[in-house]
Amino acid sequence: MIDITIENFQTELIEASRQQPVLLDIWAPWCGPCKALGPVLEKLEAAYGGRFLLAKLNSDEQPEIAGQLSQAFGVRSIPFCVMFSGGQPVDGFVGALPEAQVREFLDKHVPSEEALDAEAEVEEAEALLASGEHDIEAVLVKLQEAVAIDPSNDVARLDYLKVLLGLARTEPARVAQARAAFEPVSVKAMTDGRFAAIQRWIEAAEAVQQAPDLATLDAAIAANKRDFAARFLRAQQLFVAGQLTDAMDELLEIIMRDKAWQDEAARKTYVAILELMTKPAPKAADTAPGSTLEIAGKAAVAPSDPVLDQYRRKLSMALF
Repeated sequence: MIDITIENFQTELIEASRQQPVLLDIWAPWCGPCKALGPVLEKLEAAYGGRFLLAKLNSDEQPEIAGQLSQAFGVRSIPFCVMFSGGQPVDGFVGALPEAQVREFLDKHVPSEEALDAEAEVEEAEALLASGEHDIEAVLVKLQEAVAIDPSNDVARLDYLKVLLGLARTEPARVAQARAAFEPVSVKAMTDGRFAAIQRWIEAAEAVQQAPDLATLDAAIAANKRDFAARFLRAQQLFVAGQLTDAMDELLEIIMRDKAWQDEAARKTYVAILELMTKPAPKAADTAPGSTLEIAGKAAVAPSDPVLDQYRRKLSMALF
């Protein structure tokens, strides 16, 4: 537990909440319900074993912070608890709630022990990949364990699928493994571009296993430039081989000639490749404390990639 002041607000609340959820208890010495709620919160901080941090703010001593938060949530009384996560206030409750109700509130925002274990496995796997000197099987095992521990961890599953499909370039049996790992979350491909991209990658890898070689496809295309089936298979082979810009160039030939071919299969695969090439946005930048309280950090902006920008423009020109 930590006491929040205007001096440590940025570091101990905003920045700390980027690492783990922080529950801010706004109280006052004269408040009877505050005295009832305080011990409950302290007990739960210990019971949750470090999965969230409890912070306390004396509204009499820190009226500026308490006033801004109360105004933001439309609250006029205390005790008032605000959950911070990712550097932002995300939820809150008012009053001395019973322990059971406080637990219900916490469970909406605090990761389970299983989720934390899965995140640790993912972090270790990503660290191994970033090191450049890694045992890919060890990476795969860590990601597989993360998915088994917490099947809802999308980052773990996506990383696991990407590693499997990367290995499939030289180990075709990995494609079936990827399909099996994807099936439980296949419905997400309808609304989440990351999973839609993986679905297209799996479909391409499956198609390549039955496809003619590139020389045969090249001959078919030379004989008929509108042999879109041959062009699409060629693009899928390039996609699976990791030659992503070459694959998009081939898909663009189909899009320019027939945008609607095979329910826009060329466009959808092109978009999938763009998604796979797009790096995640960095974490939000720090906000330097000023003379007035700043609740939110600066928005994070993904760095521009000239190759991606070029191929996005090519698609836009072909479509419009």
